[in-house]
Amino acid sequence: MLLGWLIGLPLAVGAVVALADLRPAGPRGTGPRGAVVAGVGVVAAATVTTLSVIAAATRPQAETALFAGIRAGWAVDALSAVLVVTVAVATLAVLVFAAGEPELRTGRFTGLMLLFAGSMLATVTATSLAPLLMAWEVMGAASWALIGYAHRDPAAVGAAHTAFLTTRFGDLGLYLAAGAALAGGAAALALDQLAGVAAGWREVVAAGVVAAALGKSAQLPFAFWLSGAMRGPSPVSALLHSATMVAAGAYLLLRTSPLLGAVGWAGPLVAWTGALTALGLGLVAVAQRDLKQLLAASTCAQIGYMVLAAGAASAAAGTAATAAGALQLVAHAATKSLLFLAAGAWLTALGTRRLDHLDGAARRFPLVGVTFTVGALSLAGIPPLSLWVAKDAVLASALTSALPGAPALYAVGLAGAAVAAVYSAKAVWFVWRPARAVPDTAPGQEPTGQEPTGQVPRPAAPPLVVLAAGAAGLGMLPLVGPTILATDPPAAWELALSAVVAAAAAGWAWRRGGRLPAPALLRDWLRLEPAARALVVRPVLAVARGLARFDDRVLDRAVDDSARATVRLGRGLDRRGEGAVDGTVRGLAGAARVLGRWARRPQTGQLHQYYAQASVAFALLAALAVVVVVVG
Repeated sequence: MLLGWLIGLPLAVGAVVALADLRPAGPRGTGPRGAVVAGVGVVAAATVTTLSVIAAATRPQAETALFAGIRAGWAVDALSAVLVVTVAVATLAVLVFAAGEPELRTGRFTGLMLLFAGSMLATVTATSLAPLLMAWEVMGAASWALIGYAHRDPAAVGAAHTAFLTTRFGDLGLYLAAGAALAGGAAALALDQLAGVAAGWREVVAAGVVAAALGKSAQLPFAFWLSGAMRGPSPVSALLHSATMVAAGAYLLLRTSPLLGAVGWAGPLVAWTGALTALGLGLVAVAQRDLKQLLAASTCAQIGYMVLAAGAASAAAGTAATAAGALQLVAHAATKSLLFLAAGAWLTALGTRRLDHLDGAARRFPLVGVTFTVGALSLAGIPPLSLWVAKDAVLASALTSALPGAPALYAVGLAGAAVAAVYSAKAVWFVWRPARAVPDTAPGQEPTGQEPTGQVPRPAAPPLVVLAAGAAGLGMLPLVGPTILATDPPAAWELALSAVVAAAAAGWAWRRGGRLPAPALLRDWLRLEPAARALVVRPVLAVARGLARFDDRVLDRAVDDSARATVRLGRGLDRRGEGAVDGTVRGLAGAARVLGRWARRPQTGQLHQYYAQASVAFALLAALAVVVVVVG
C-alpha cells in the first residue's frame, strides 16, 4: 500500500496534470497555477510518506505477476531508502523554486516533473530487471521532454535529442543484460540473482549493466551529453542532473556490486572509469566560462566518486563502500541542487550564465550568494561541509579494497578532489568580486533567450536555505553515530590530508582569480561529442545509407521487376489465351445445352412412359448383372 502510494500517486497525478492543462498560467493564476499547487502537494505527501517509512524503520515490499515465470517487485531497503528520500526532497525543493518562474508555471512542466519523479522512485525501488527497465524508459522519455521543454528553441530540442540518443545507446545494455540473464538461468530477473547467472552469460549481463549505468550517469566516454542538457531550465538541471537521473546509473552499479565482483574485469573497469572521470571532467570544469557548464562538468566528476565506490564495493569492500557511495550521492544531491538553483536565480535576475558577467551577483543578492558559497565550499571538500567526509569515505573504501592498483586509485581520486577545489573557488571568486560594467552584447556571450527581471523570485529562498543546510551537514552523519548512511568514517590522517589539499588548491585558485588556464580541448569537453560522431554516428549512418541503397537497388528493384513481369505475363495471356479459353467455355456451354435438351425429351409427364423407361433401365441393369456373372 505504501509503495503504491509512493510511486503511483506522482505518476497518476503527473499524467493527469500534463494532459489536462498545457497553457501558460493566466494573470489570475487559474488552471496551471492550480496544477503547480497540486504538484507540490503530491510531492510533499510523498516526502512525508517516505520520511515516515524511514522513521518507522519499515521495509515495505510489493510484488505482482508480470509474465509467465517473471514477477515485478519493488521494495524499500537500506540503500533504496537513501534514494527515495533524496528524490522526494529534491523534487519538492525544485518544484517550490520553479513556482517563482512564470514560464514554468504550466501543467506541462509540473506534470512532466511528477512523471519523472514517479519513474525515478520506481527505478530505485525495483528489485528485478523487468520493472526497472519499464521505469528506466519512462524516466528517459520524461528527461528528454524536460530538457527540450523550450520546444520552440532549436538548440534546446537538439540538446534533448543528443541526451536522449546518447543515453539510449547505453540503455540498450539493459535489454542485453535481461536477455542474457534469462538465457543464463535467472528466470525471475531478480537483481540479487544476477551474480549467480551461468558463466559466460554473466559476463554479458555485467557488460550490459555497466554500459547502461555509465551512459545514464554521464561518465567517460558518454559525458558530453550533459553539456548540451544545460539548455534545459535550471530547475530541470537541479533535479535531473544532480540529484536523480545522473545518479541512477551510479545507484544501479551500487545495487549490482555483487555482479561486478563476480565478473573479474567489471569491478576494476568501473572503479577506474569513476576515478578518471572525477579527474578528467574536473579539469573540464576548471576551463568553463559558463556557470551551468562548470556545474555540469563538476556533476560528471562528482558522480565519478559514486562509480568508484561501486567498483570498490565489488572487491571485498562490501557494505562500507556501498554506504560511502550512498553518502556521496546524498551529499552531492543537496550540494549540486543548491548550486543549480542559485545559478537559475541569477539567470532569472541578471539574464546571464557567463562567469565574467556574474561579477557582483553574490553582493547584489546576498541570500543567493551566501547559499551558493556554502554549496561551492562543500563541493570543494572544505571541512566540515558534506562532501569533505563523503568524498573521503569513498577514497578510504577504494584504498582498503582488493582492487588492483588501489593506492593509484586513491591518488587519482585525491587529485580529482584538488581539482574540485579549484573550480569551486573559481566560481566563488567570480560571483563575489566587485561589480564592473560589462556591455550587454559582449563577444561570445552565451544566448539565454531570457530577459533579466532584476530580482530573484520569492519562492527561491526556502529551497536555497534548506538545501544549503543539507550541503553543510549531511556529510557529517557518519561522524555522529549509526544512521541509515552508516559507513566507517575515514581515518583522521585521510580527513586531514584531503582538507589540506582542498584548502591549498582553493587558495591557489583564489589567488589566480580569473586567470586559470582554459585549453580549447578542455573547454570543448575533451571533444567527446565530435569523437562520438566520428566513431559511432557517422559509421552507423553510413551503414544505414548503404542498407538503404541495397534496399532501393536490389530488394526494391527485384520486387518492381517481379511485378512488371507479372503484368507482362498477364497481358500476354490476355492477348493469346483468352480466345482459346473463351472458345472452350463456349463449347462446354453448348454441350451442356444439348445434353439439357436431350434430358428434357423423356420428361413428357405421361405415367406409362415413365414405367416403360423404368423397365428399360431395369432390363439394362439385369443384362449387366448377367454379363458380370458370366465373366466372373
